[in-house]
Amino acid sequence: MLYPDWVGMLYEYSRSLCAQKGRTHVGQRKERNLARKAGLAGVVALGGFALAGCDVAAPTAIENLVGFGWPKGITPEAESMYNFWIWVWVAAWIVGFIMWGLFLTAIFRWSAKKAQKDGKGEFPKQLQYNVPLEMALTIMPILIIMGLFFFTVQAQQKVTALDKNPEVTVDVTAYQWNWKFGYAENKVDGENYDGADVERQKLAEESAIDPEGTPNPNPIHGKSTGDISYLNFNKIETVGSTEEIPVLVLPVDTPIEFRLASGDVSHGFWIPEFLFKRDVYSHPEKNAQERRFQVEKIEEKGAFVGRCAEMCGTYHAMMNFELRVVDRADFNEYLKFREENPEATNAEALKHIGEEPYAVTTSPFNSLRDTRDADNFVDTAEAA
Repeated sequence: MLYPDWVGMLYEYSRSLCAQKGRTHVGQRKERNLARKAGLAGVVALGGFALAGCDVAAPTAIENLVGFGWPKGITPEAESMYNFWIWVWVAAWIVGFIMWGLFLTAIFRWSAKKAQKDGKGEFPKQLQYNVPLEMALTIMPILIIMGLFFFTVQAQQKVTALDKNPEVTVDVTAYQWNWKFGYAENKVDGENYDGADVERQKLAEESAIDPEGTPNPNPIHGKSTGDISYLNFNKIETVGSTEEIPVLVLPVDTPIEFRLASGDVSHGFWIPEFLFKRDVYSHPEKNAQERRFQVEKIEEKGAFVGRCAEMCGTYHAMMNFELRVVDRADFNEYLKFREENPEATNAEALKHIGEEPYAVTTSPFNSLRDTRDADNFVDTAEAA
């Protein structure tokens, strides 16, 4: 069938328009794909940069914004945990801003009202079975969780590592509602002090088995109910009282090992500036707990309050102690004074090295129940 020339021209023109439109759609689709890939790469990069800095100190402005009241740490382990906390929050804020941006964009740009206003019909474009989008929404959370897991393990391993070659070893014994601190070992500046009390340790080990003739002997896995063989005893010990907060004296810039155990119920050893608390159990090894933890060093001298962080009974809130960090030479002098003067009090030893004799960060509580004026703490100096 023959057509006039103008019909053929119109046909060719329409074909060229369709081809041009097709090329335009292909180009637009490519541009959109590139934009999506660039956006995805940007999100991953931002999150990666935020998480990669997890062990790097954040700017002060960021710390003030997302620190949420955390104290500044005084050990390298505390600094590592603090930096991890800050940068995780930075990563969370980045992801949050992006997700809220997408959420608000979807509300105001792709809503039925907006489509109807633009003359596109009220039924918006459907995105189900969009494989690239679904893959992105699946893979991105997996990558974020993997990144958080990696840096969490990194910080945790630094805190729990037992390879810091401690020069001072301290035995920490908790019991309702007090603390006992014993100095087991001191190698500061060439010292070679072994503080184990052999005689008391032997008596403690004998307590594991009930003597013959005891009714219902050794009822707990073949051991006595009075078994305290797992506790450590030292020649130099500091014990608190109702009138006096126990003060744990340690040297600055020194690797230290803490060995924890409870004489009764579960407690928690917590110094806020360590940004770390450790449960304190009786029979820790039988409870599958590593009783030791180490710090590379305490970087700041001064007094820091310590608390029990595990609800342990009626006077749990009163179970405070103080960490006093002094010069290495003063620490050696402190131990020497206590070794040469076994009857001297901890307050006298502190006074000997020029330190405040009693706790300055917390006060003993009045254990009596006859106070009605809220003045329920004891002035240690007056009590002494």
